[in-house]
Amino acid sequence: MQAVFDLQAFRPVVNLSNPTVTNISFTLYAILGVNEKTQILTTFLWLRLYWNHEFLLWEPDQCDGVTRISLPVKKLWSPDIIVYEFVDDDVSQACPYVYVNHTGHIRWDRMLRLVSACNLEIFSFPFDVQNCTFTFGSYMHTVRDVRVGPALTFKEMSGNSKRYLETSGEWELVEILGETSILRFGIDEWDIITFWVVIKRRPVLYVVNLLIPSSFLMLIDILSFYLPPHSVDRASFKMTLILGYTVFLLIMNDLLPSTANGTPIIGIYFSVCLALMVISLLETVIITNVLHNNSMKHQEVPHWVRVVVLKHIANLICYRWREDGRPPSVTHDKPSEGQGALTQPARRTSAQNPTSNEGTAAVAQLQQICQHLSELRAHVISAQKESELHERWCHVGYVLDFLLFRIYLLLISCYAVVIISMWCVWISHV
Repeated sequence: MQAVFDLQAFRPVVNLSNPTVTNISFTLYAILGVNEKTQILTTFLWLRLYWNHEFLLWEPDQCDGVTRISLPVKKLWSPDIIVYEFVDDDVSQACPYVYVNHTGHIRWDRMLRLVSACNLEIFSFPFDVQNCTFTFGSYMHTVRDVRVGPALTFKEMSGNSKRYLETSGEWELVEILGETSILRFGIDEWDIITFWVVIKRRPVLYVVNLLIPSSFLMLIDILSFYLPPHSVDRASFKMTLILGYTVFLLIMNDLLPSTANGTPIIGIYFSVCLALMVISLLETVIITNVLHNNSMKHQEVPHWVRVVVLKHIANLICYRWREDGRPPSVTHDKPSEGQGALTQPARRTSAQNPTSNEGTAAVAQLQQICQHLSELRAHVISAQKESELHERWCHVGYVLDFLLFRIYLLLISCYAVVIISMWCVWISHV
């Protein structure tokens, strides 16, 4: 063997014009991590290389039937196969031996912790599928010296990887594809083999921790429309809900991927949800202003508002209210029977005893009572007018609130249909 070891620096072929064929296969043993911010995929591979050593030949009959031996890899020539996407130091455990067959066929098994660059697409996060590339080829030897090819079919590599994949974390393997090609750089050409490792994220963690709580908060925001619009509790409730949703986004921010390539659709989903909550609060502010500000100023409902809101919009949204709930109409010039009955006897007493002190006192008392009754009547009429105005503005506010609630439900429904459709289309293409 010493003569062979002395030729370790030379490519082991009798005729140097013949290239050394290196066959490559690997088994994806573990997916250690995916870093979206730095666009790096970390995996652990069982790598296997095959090539022929034309100087290592013997007859098994002359060597006690020995057909295979192990030799130190440092004593033999080995192809300089690298992964072009490798971006970190190789900290894998070294395998110092190779198997050599009596025909000169060498097998070298390696354990490779591969930290590779990968163009990650996170738009459909957390329902995303990543397609990362592993390109194997010689670093120095061109296509005239070293040729590469797959040792197994790509389907067999994919099946072996699915069988031995140990990690059951966030990612799962979909399939492994590949092809051989020629890499041209200037006048030189390198033979390479490219593997596409397709992995899919398991979205259960993000659905439970992000989507479901957000959907619950949006549902509570919708149900808050059933609070009385003339109460200020609805506005304070919605502001508290927005504050809680903002805190929720800050807490869950670490779970969202961040890259300069784009924004994931789930980030857009959260932003739109927050915007819808703000729109809901704005609607409450508008209705509160209609109900309180205009009714407190005792302004009459304009004619165009009664026609547009109370007639057309109310019919459009099928809004009805009880007619008997309206206050009765009050006349301003017709005195009550009680008032006339009280004033007539006063005049009769004055006519019968014009000089009597007792009659004069009675007349004064009756006149004072009539004045108080007139003031009470005026106050009741004013209160009835204010109540009627307030009820009319309440009808306007309730109709507008019902209309804006329908529009809000329509926006949320369309938004939910779009989001669900996009994710269903993504799932159908996986």
